[in-house]
Amino acid sequence: MSKPSIPSPLDGLVDLACRDGVEIRPTLLRVLTDLYVQKHPHSAEEEAQYVELALRLIEAVDAPTRKAVAASLAGYANAPVAVLRRLIELAGTAAGAAPAPNAARSAVKAPRQPDPVETFFAANSGDRRLILDSLQSAAPPASRRVAPAASEVIRRLETAALQRNPGEFARILERALNISRSIAERAVRDRSGEPLVIAAKTLGMPAVVLQRVLLVLNPAIGQSVERVFELANLYDDIQPAAAERMVAIWREASVVAHRPAHEAVHWNDEQRSARAAATPSRHAVAPHRNEKSARFKANDR
Repeated sequence: MSKPSIPSPLDGLVDLACRDGVEIRPTLLRVLTDLYVQKHPHSAEEEAQYVELALRLIEAVDAPTRKAVAASLAGYANAPVAVLRRLIELAGTAAGAAPAPNAARSAVKAPRQPDPVETFFAANSGDRRLILDSLQSAAPPASRRVAPAASEVIRRLETAALQRNPGEFARILERALNISRSIAERAVRDRSGEPLVIAAKTLGMPAVVLQRVLLVLNPAIGQSVERVFELANLYDDIQPAAAERMVAIWREASVVAHRPAHEAVHWNDEQRSARAAATPSRHAVAPHRNEKSARFKANDR
């Protein structure tokens, strides 16, 4: 007698992506693929999970998304053959011609990738939970845990919240998570509250402290007790690996945002510029000398 089949946890993930007309499947496929190619090697279970979910999402996304995924996998040495083959088949069907035999490894010029930070902050509560679920499913089961924040940091965050000082809360959060001030402020001002839950999970903030923070820091959240309870449940449901991965995405975006627009071409360009600014040019003082000589000649007369 065969055992009854157990529904795959990926079924609920895909069903959520299709529910209520929410079209987040293209973003989900891109995020999963980006996370997949960032890690090497993969266990057999991780490989099977990615292949199963990717093959199902590929059928439902548009051509630009498939091209972007193909471009990401093209530079990955051990990309799943089944996924590559299906991408090639769909590309050949769309073009009306059979694909070339070596097309599996050919690079495809991809459209501009969506900003994962903007994608998350622009999403509604259901989509955000879906993104967190996808981050959790893509994360390795034995990922390195980030050490919880010092109790002093947690205390200062709670104090800033109880004093209804979102600016100070954002400043502390910026330093604690090593993210940009703009992202920290967006997390504090967010009317839905998931960014605060993600930050709290990453920092190891106790659940009771988070509830007090949610009640008083942002009036858009605290005025709804039901919403506070929903966020408390989300805090219990999400895994630390998913929260930490989202914070890592925020941190990566912060590094890009703070990268200087100009970098010296030569190693001593900046030193030259500094000397040039500090040392007056000979040509700049020449008119003053000519003026002095003219005055002396006039006095001699």
